[in-house]
Amino acid sequence: MKREIKNSGSVLLVVVFVIALLTAFVVGMLQINSEQIQIMKNEIYTTQSNLIAQAGIADAFARVRTNKALPSNFTGSFSGGSYSVSVAGSNFTSRGTSPQGFVTDICADVTVDQGSFVIRIDKLRIN
Repeated sequence: MKREIKNSGSVLLVVVFVIALLTAFVVGMLQINSEQIQIMKNEIYTTQSNLIAQAGIADAFARVRTNKALPSNFTGSFSGGSYSVSVAGSNFTSRGTSPQGFVTDICADVTVDQGSFVIRIDKLRIN
């Protein structure tokens, strides 16, 4: 007596379905990871532009202490980026740009004691 074995291919269909499901899962996880990496990079670049803008404000304060007068508008560079500082009375505004193009504005309303040239920050706004 001989038995005939029928291979209907149902195991192959199950294996293909499982492989497709695992592939979709792996692709989804890779997408989530790449988005998280981009979010971290954006946070780093934003922080870098913030620090460059703070360097501009610090440079303006140093110019006040060195020259014993309010500075005029000026630009500078720091850590591969650049900043531009505009002075309007007692309002110092520094725009820091990171090497990647991220921008942060810092505005400081200050009071400068002309006798000792002590600088007091009355209001600080960070964009």
